Amino acid sequence: MEFRQLRVFEAVVAHRTVTGAAVALGLAPSSVSEQIRTLERSLGTELFDRAPRGMALTAAGERLLPWSRRLLDQADQARREVATARPRLRLGALETVAATHVPAVLARLAERRPDLAVSLHTGTARDGLLGGVAAGALEAALVLDTAGPLGELGFYLPPAPLDHLDLCDVPLSLVAAPAHPLGRAGGLHREDLRGRHLLVDSPACSFRLAGERLLGNDVERVRTGGVAVTRACAEQGLGIALLPDFAVREQLASGTLVRLPLEVPGLRLRLVWRADREPVPGLREALRPAAA
Repeated sequence: MEFRQLRVFEAVVAHRTVTGAAVALGLAPSSVSEQIRTLERSLGTELFDRAPRGMALTAAGERLLPWSRRLLDQADQARREVATARPRLRLGALETVAATHVPAVLARLAERRPDLAVSLHTGTARDGLLGGVAAGALEAALVLDTAGPLGELGFYLPPAPLDHLDLCDVPLSLVAAPAHPLGRAGGLHREDLRGRHLLVDSPACSFRLAGERLLGNDVERVRTGGVAVTRACAEQGLGIALLPDFAVREQLASGTLVRLPLEVPGLRLRLVWRADREPVPGLREALRPAAA
């Protein structure tokens, strides 16, 4: 039993005559008849009752029909999947935003580009993600930056032509424990923070870079660790901390931290790719509706 025989079988079922099936398939009527006879011999039974008014399925033909359609559908699906390579997007993302922001980006891609095969690669080092984009190991990466040109926050850019798309804002808050000397301040200016301890992560941390842009050398930096450690130290009154709103929302609601009254510019979640290599056709358009 061959797929071409099943296609001829279905054509005869649909047109009820050898001549009609031959016209639909672009075959000679003799070829259609031979294909049907060969199929019947392979199955050991007749599939049609031949009559002057046309061909009707026998009981065996009725049983074969759903199998024929199922087999041909599967063959067509296999052909499509083998012949058509799905476009691939290896997407890098900072672990800081992997749980809070990346799922929404992936959902947008799944909705707008269901043909896209996306694999997520998270990392703690921005340089590694951008280096992966520059080297072609990643098609794109999600990083945090400030408004303006790429890298305006103050981080290193690899020597490659990079383009970007802003997807959403990431608001920041300057926080402290309620008992901190600044915890009850009615209003603050940058000079009011002079000499205070600012709890920070590594020099490459996006939130530390944002703090340096905001406060310069007016504060004393105290190295703590990642977001969770910095937040916990701030709750214990060890200093003030500049952290993303999503990381301190519960603490602000419960009162273990308070937001200090100083205007703080936020960051932006940016999708970065090589400008000279379109990572996926239509990627910018697929994500643009989610842009801020």
